[in-house]
Amino acid sequence: MDKTTKTIDPAEVAKFEAMAAEWWDPNGKFKPLHMLNPCRLDYVTGQIAQQFGCDLKAPAPFAGLKVLDIGCGGGLLSEPVARLGADVVGADAAERNIPVARLHAEAQGLAIDYRHCAAEDIVATDERFDVVMALEIIEHVADPQGFAQTCADLLKPGGLMLCSTLNRNPKSYMMAIVGAERIMRWLPVGTHDWAKFVTPEELETMIRRTGLDFVDRKGMVFNPITWRWKLSDRDLSVNYITASVKR
Repeated sequence: MDKTTKTIDPAEVAKFEAMAAEWWDPNGKFKPLHMLNPCRLDYVTGQIAQQFGCDLKAPAPFAGLKVLDIGCGGGLLSEPVARLGADVVGADAAERNIPVARLHAEAQGLAIDYRHCAAEDIVATDERFDVVMALEIIEHVADPQGFAQTCADLLKPGGLMLCSTLNRNPKSYMMAIVGAERIMRWLPVGTHDWAKFVTPEELETMIRRTGLDFVDRKGMVFNPITWRWKLSDRDLSVNYITASVKR
């Protein structure tokens, strides 16, 4: 396998190809991501603002920042970041995701550069970014360490990497596999492979090996009473998100 595709897992790509048309249906197969999106967006915008001294109350606080959304899917995160003024590139290995994302962005009046490619394809160019977002993707790649290195290589000095994934423990198996896929039917059975989940300690080790400084991590916790997600300083037992900086 050549360098440009070394982290791509064709079986994982096929799963998301099959669901591409449903990206913007809040009650469809991506319902969990629609529910999670406000929580992860809160973390993403806060970390970007902190790293680059942005005023989130300004009309376009991220103006002048170049952001890469790896595994962008239908654009659930690319669009709100673009609305905040960033120059956004959305990349996805699942070809069918890209026209869905483009059409939706155009309908919203957003100019987002969506590309059907792997992150390694972008590394091969001289293009570098202030922010690389890799949310809910590292558990779907063939080579997590190689993927983390690719993300680091795509950053400018002083750039920020944001990475979220699922912890690997009995609780995450019950919540993400049994609960979300088999009981709630929020996702098709087989969407996730529990063995590919990554513990916070493993992820931190991977990121530090790339030369980045690991600066923050938070849990994302679902409340079944309010039916909402919130950030947590302590509970990283299932979903969590991290921030790292390239010095």
